[in-house]
Amino acid sequence: MRGAPLGLLLLLLAGGGAAWWAGAGKSVWQQEAAFDQPYGGTVDGERLHLYAFNHTVRRNRTEGVRVSVSVPAAQKEAPVLFVVRQKEAVVSFQVPLILRGLFQRKYLYQDVGRTLCQPQTKNESELQFFYVDVSTLSPTNVSYQLLVTRVENFVLRTNQHLDFNATAAQPQYFKYEFPEEVDSVIVKVTSATAFPCSVISIQDILCPVYDLDNNVAFIGMYQTMTKKAAITVQKKDFPSHSFYVVVVVKTEDEACGGALPYYPFSKDEPVDQGNRQKALNVVVSPAVALQAYVSGTLFCLGIFLSFYVVTLLIACWGTWSWQRKRTAGLLAPVETPGTDTGHSGAAPDPFLGHPPYNAYGYGSFDNGSTVSTENVSDSLVSTEASYGYAGQEPCQHRQRHWAIAMDRSLENLVGRPRLDSLSSVEEDDYDTLADIDSDKNVIRTKQYLYVADLARKDKRVLRKKYQIYFWNIATIAVFYALPVIQLVITYQTVVNVTGNQDICYYNFLCAHPLGNLSAFNNILSNLGYILLGLLFLLIILQREISYNRALMRNDRQALECGIPKHFGLFYAMGTALMMEGLLSACYHVCPNYTNFQFDTSFMYMIAGLCMLKLYQKRHPDINASAYSAYACLAIVIFFSVVGVVFGKGNTAFWIVFSIIHIVSTLLLSTQLYYMGRWRLDSGILRRILHVVYTDCIRQCSGPLYADRMVLLVMGNIINWSLAAYGLLARPNDFASYLLAIGICNLLLYFAFYIIMKLRSGERLRLIPLLCIVCTSVVWGFALFFFFQGLSTWQKTPAESREHNRDCILLGFFDDHDIWHFLSSIAMFGSFLVLLTMDDDLDCVQRDKIYVF
Repeated sequence: MRGAPLGLLLLLLAGGGAAWWAGAGKSVWQQEAAFDQPYGGTVDGERLHLYAFNHTVRRNRTEGVRVSVSVPAAQKEAPVLFVVRQKEAVVSFQVPLILRGLFQRKYLYQDVGRTLCQPQTKNESELQFFYVDVSTLSPTNVSYQLLVTRVENFVLRTNQHLDFNATAAQPQYFKYEFPEEVDSVIVKVTSATAFPCSVISIQDILCPVYDLDNNVAFIGMYQTMTKKAAITVQKKDFPSHSFYVVVVVKTEDEACGGALPYYPFSKDEPVDQGNRQKALNVVVSPAVALQAYVSGTLFCLGIFLSFYVVTLLIACWGTWSWQRKRTAGLLAPVETPGTDTGHSGAAPDPFLGHPPYNAYGYGSFDNGSTVSTENVSDSLVSTEASYGYAGQEPCQHRQRHWAIAMDRSLENLVGRPRLDSLSSVEEDDYDTLADIDSDKNVIRTKQYLYVADLARKDKRVLRKKYQIYFWNIATIAVFYALPVIQLVITYQTVVNVTGNQDICYYNFLCAHPLGNLSAFNNILSNLGYILLGLLFLLIILQREISYNRALMRNDRQALECGIPKHFGLFYAMGTALMMEGLLSACYHVCPNYTNFQFDTSFMYMIAGLCMLKLYQKRHPDINASAYSAYACLAIVIFFSVVGVVFGKGNTAFWIVFSIIHIVSTLLLSTQLYYMGRWRLDSGILRRILHVVYTDCIRQCSGPLYADRMVLLVMGNIINWSLAAYGLLARPNDFASYLLAIGICNLLLYFAFYIIMKLRSGERLRLIPLLCIVCTSVVWGFALFFFFQGLSTWQKTPAESREHNRDCILLGFFDDHDIWHFLSSIAMFGSFLVLLTMDDDLDCVQRDKIYVF
C-alpha cells in the first residue's frame, strides 16, 4: 500500500482522472485534483481517498495554499484523518478536531482549515506536487468535503491593511518580507470585538508552522489578544529577512479575562463550541529608525542637563550680586564674638539665589553642651507675648551671650574647631536635658513654643543623628538594588528565550527595543530622576561646605539665627530620588504585578523623608531617629507587598489593614500633639479618662495647642476617610492606594506648614515662591499623563493591551515616559521648596521663630 503514491503518480501522468488501487484488503481511490474545486466523498475503514495537486512555485513569488475540510457527522470514536504530504513537510489533522482547554476540557470542531507551509525553491520556477490523503477507521461510511484554494494576499505589504477571519480550527498566517531599507517593523493586529480570545505569533520561515492553540507557543514570539496586539520585529533576528504572522483563536477566553464556558459534568465528553469566529485586521509598519534612538537620547539628556546649566548660572549670578553689594558697602562685615580677630558674619551662598550664607548653625544661644537657667527662663517669659510674629530684625548679639561665652574654658576661647570629630559622639552623652528631664515637660508643654526651645541639643549630636539617614538609605539602596537588577535581567532573559510577551506589561504600540531590552524608551525616560537627584545632592553639598566654613569662622549667626539646618535628611532625599529612577528603570525592564513594588518602594521613602524634613525644621531635637523612621517605612513596604499579593478581594486583609491604619493615625496624632511627652503604658486609659473629665466634663475648655489640634483633626479626617474608602471599595491597585495615603498626608502637612508660616508673620522669598508655583503646575501636567493608563497589570495581558497607545513625543516616547520626565522635575522642584522655604528666617533669632 505504501507503494501506491508512485504508481498513482505514473498513472495520473499517463492518463489523468481517477483510479482505483487495491491491496492488503484495502482499496485506494485516487484522483488528480484542481484548486478552487470542491470535492466530496465517503470513506470507511476499508477505503482511502487520495487527491493529487500540483502548482508552480516561483523563487521571487510566494503563494499561500489553504486546505479546508468539513465532516458533517461527528465521529468522535473514529474521526476522519487528513494527511497533506508536501515536498518538505507533512501536515496531518483529524476531523472532528478536538482541542483541549483549561483543566483538560475538550472542544470539538467539525470545520477545519489549515494553510500549508510553502517550501523554498532555488530555481526560477518549479512544478511541485502535494497529496491529500483521506482515511478513517470507522466501520461505517463517513462523508466529507474538501476544498483547496490559493490564499489571496498571503504576503503582507508594508503599511497595507488586510482583513480576515479566523477560528480555533481555522487559524490563519501570512508572510512578511523585510524591505532593504527597513531594519525593524511593528506588526499591529486589531479587532472590533474583544472575544473570542486569540493569540498572535511571529515565527521564522520554517516548516511546520505551529498554528493551533495547543502548539502556537512552541516557537517564536507570541502574545494573547482581545482588541489590540502589537509586536516589534527586528530584521537581525530572522536570517531569511522574512517571517510568518500567525493568528490563532483560543478555545477558551480565560487567558484574556473572559469567563469559562459551560462544561458538562460527564467525564471526557467533548463540547461543540459552534462558531467561535473572530474578524481581524493586520498591518505591518516600519518601526522607528536609529535616528529616533539618537534624538530621543539627546532630548532626554538635553532637558535634564539644562537644569545643571541653569543652576550654574543662578550660582554665578548670586555670587556676582553678593560681591557687587559688598563692594558698594551694602554688606558690612560683622565681628564674630568669642575670638580676637573679626570675621565676616556672612559667606556667599549663590545656589538658588540664596543671599550671603547666614550660618547654618545649630543650638539656641550658645554652642556648648550645657544650658544656662537664663536661656530657659527667657524662653518661658517669651511665651507671654501675644501669638504674633516677633519680628525679622537682623540677628543681634545679646549681652548675656557674652557672659556665657566668657565662662567657657580657655580651650574653647582659643578657637577649638566647631567641626569636632563625631566618631565617638552619642546622643545620650550630649543630651543637654538628660540631667534635668523635668525641664523637657516644662518647655515642650508650653502653649507657644519657639525654635530655641526645641534646639537645645549639641549640634554635633544632631549632625551625626541625621547623617545616619543618608548612610542608612545608601546601605538600603545597595542591598535592595542588586537583587532587583538580577531579577529583572532574569525576567528579560525569560521573555527573550521563551518568546512569551504576556510576561511583561509594556505599551507595545510604543515599545522600542535596544539590544536585549524590549522597551528602551521606558528605561531611558527614568534618567531624569538620577540626574536631578545628583544635582540636588550637589546643591546640598555646596550649602554644607558654606555652612562648614561659617562654623570654622565661629559665625554668630550660625549659633543664634534661622531654622537649624541639617543636611542628612536632604542627602537621604536626593539619594532616594536617584534610587527611584534606578528602580523605576528596573521595573520597566519587565513591568508586572510581581515587581511593581520596585517602582514604589522609594516613593514611600521620599514621601516619608519629606514629612520628616518638614517636621525637623521646627522640631530638631525631637525628630524621629533614622532607625525608627526606616523601620516604619519597612512596615509600609511590607504591607504594600502583602496587599498586592493577597489584598485583591480579601475582606479579612482590608479589615486588618484599616484597623492598623486608624490605630497608627491615633498614636501618631498623640505623639505630635504632646511633643512626645506621653507614655503608652498600663496607665494610659486612666490618664485619658482624667483628661476627658477635667477638660470636657468638669470644665469645657478648648485645646491648649489649637493649631496642632486643627492639623491633627484634619489629618485624622483624611486618614479615616481613606481607611473607609479602602475597606468599602477595596481598590485592586493596593500599592498606589498606599502611596496615595502617604502623598495626601504630605500635602496636608505642607499646606499646614505654609499657612502657619504666613500666619506667623513670616514670608516666602521669590525663589521658593517660584518653585512652589512652577512645581504645582508641573505636578498637574505630570498627573494628567500618569492617569492616561497605557497598561495595567491589574488585568490580563490581553486586556492591558487594549489601553496601549502610539508614541506622542518625537515618535519615541509615550504618555508614561512624559510622566517620568515631568514627575522627576516636579520632585526636584519639591525638594527645592523644602530647601529654600525658610531662607527668610536666616537673620531672625531662634527665640523669635514659632514652632508649629
